Amino acid sequence: MIVEFEATFPEHVDELVRIRIAAMQDSLTKIGRFDPERARDRFVSGFNPDCTRFINVGSQRVGFVVVKPESDSLKLDHLYIEPEYQGRGIGGTVLGTIFRTADQLGLPISVTALRGSDSNTFYQRHGFQSQNETEWDINYVRQPNRH
Repeated sequence: MIVEFEATFPEHVDELVRIRIAAMQDSLTKIGRFDPERARDRFVSGFNPDCTRFINVGSQRVGFVVVKPESDSLKLDHLYIEPEYQGRGIGGTVLGTIFRTADQLGLPISVTALRGSDSNTFYQRHGFQSQNETEWDINYVRQPNRH
């Protein structure tokens, strides 16, 4: 399976929001916080096309990723895979690409996951360590691998 990345532009915001909602709906529903308008508003308020890439398998858009540079780290702000494509190794492949970049730069990567979401297991399995928790989220970091 070949995973490729495609640039995003402001006109893609509706498609990105649709993917985000599809990927998060189950987790948010489980904790009683599913609200499509809030999901849209939260994404749109921080949307930066320069940091956002569609994730494609073949010619199919199957998700998207947002990695934002910070002063001394990279922030994995979003990683969403369409539900019907989850569990196929796509997210792990995307993380591998991000890890290579972070390792070359010598930078840690931070990510936040919703409490109770399957994404917590995913991030832990890929080497992220829990740093702290809030009412709704768990914050993780992965230190660079220095060879």
